[in-house]
Amino acid sequence: MADSAGVRFETKMMIDGALVDGQAGTFTNIDPATEEILGEVADASKADMRRAIDAARRAFDQTDWSTDHAFRQRCLLQLQEALESEREELREELILEVGCPRAITHGPQLDAPLADGLRYPAKLIDEYPWETSLGDTVVSVTGVNTTRKVWREPVGVVGAIVPWNFPFEVAIHKIGQALATGNTVVLKPAPDTPYNATRLGRLIAENTDIPAGVVNVVTASDHLVGEELTLSPKVDLISFTGSTVVGQRIMEKGAATMKRLFLELGGKSATIVLEDADFALGCMMGIAPCMHAGQGCANPTRLLLPRSRYDEGVEILRGIYEGVSAGDPQDPGTLCGPVISDRQRSRIRGYIEKGVEEGATLVVGGAEAPAGMDKGFFVMPTLFVDVDNSMTIAQEEIFGPVLSVIPFDDADDAVRIANDSPYGLAGNVMAGSLDRALSVARRLRAGFIGLNGTAGYGADTPFGGYKASGVGRQNGIAGFDQYTEIKSVAYPAN
Repeated sequence: MADSAGVRFETKMMIDGALVDGQAGTFTNIDPATEEILGEVADASKADMRRAIDAARRAFDQTDWSTDHAFRQRCLLQLQEALESEREELREELILEVGCPRAITHGPQLDAPLADGLRYPAKLIDEYPWETSLGDTVVSVTGVNTTRKVWREPVGVVGAIVPWNFPFEVAIHKIGQALATGNTVVLKPAPDTPYNATRLGRLIAENTDIPAGVVNVVTASDHLVGEELTLSPKVDLISFTGSTVVGQRIMEKGAATMKRLFLELGGKSATIVLEDADFALGCMMGIAPCMHAGQGCANPTRLLLPRSRYDEGVEILRGIYEGVSAGDPQDPGTLCGPVISDRQRSRIRGYIEKGVEEGATLVVGGAEAPAGMDKGFFVMPTLFVDVDNSMTIAQEEIFGPVLSVIPFDDADDAVRIANDSPYGLAGNVMAGSLDRALSVARRLRAGFIGLNGTAGYGADTPFGGYKASGVGRQNGIAGFDQYTEIKSVAYPAN
């Protein structure tokens, strides 16, 4: 184990129940806030990944993991207890390797998913309709009085591929539901944020009765190592969270083996603030791209304001953005920390420059380095107004602290603009009445809508998108369903 600031980093990955080195050596994990090296981690080869896939296949085919509901439930609760015992160390680890602000670890980065990411699917094991009766009937094609059942069974081996922006949150929801439904898993974290995943591997190996091979954690610097999951006929389902471009590649490469897919992809979500809304609160929603430096697929990065109150809204937003700056993620008061890498920082700055070139009005921020931030991958919180929805900054996912403010004429126009996007992940509606907000929400082509400042986040809430924002849902009964296959069974009635 490596150590930094009192945090013990697990440097080995886990394959077939053992903590092991990588055949490709090691690769470096960097703190995005300081650009300092946190340590090394096992670098897997394609052969390592194939060993992990084989281990998961054997564990599914040759053990009773897929059929022993009570055992699965007990193991998930053991992992819950183990994670709770290292909660504060995991918190520090996430701040260091993800660059996420400390405040956000008390919400969606750690505490929120830890509260129910394993407990909810463990509870569903007892409540889920594993067997449903269709009743007895005389089947016309046979003339026999027949009992008919529908069984739900695990899919098999799941390749779980996790992004760097909310790595623990995504990983725990993937493995919680995949394991609760009886599947085995190969977990592939992003190379930018491997330590939270290797910690999961160590805790599983040392503190649970989960059999060898049921969960494997494979860390690799080479993205093509992860693609072995998509290509292998031994892997039944890919559960991927990340960019739409990569999701499209997974669909293409997985077609040859008819992969089942869950793809939670990009977004360009809009907040609609109607003229009768609590206007100050509605404009405050515009701060969302600053949270975790805009590195959230569901962050509403387009704010739609009525022309009748547009200037008023712009002045409120100017005050908000002038009061927010990129800062040290260790500081409890920081909202906007670093972005994950120099590459990502350059990409975001390119979008800011593109916004200026295409005629949007830059009010706050810009592509320059924040004052006094000589180290770390920081981007200034940036506010664009007078944005046309056809502009690049309104159509493409920036994944940085950049807000585009767009005027609209009336509610119909606002819905048209919000839906004029290749994406359909999330959105918000701010209105003077719940009925009006609900009416607008029903017309939005997006999978996750908050009304008047609320959000439905939780392990029991399906999350995912329309259009290029993905296929399937994470969490809830819908998420549980997608990790199962349906088997219809018939036999002579008594």
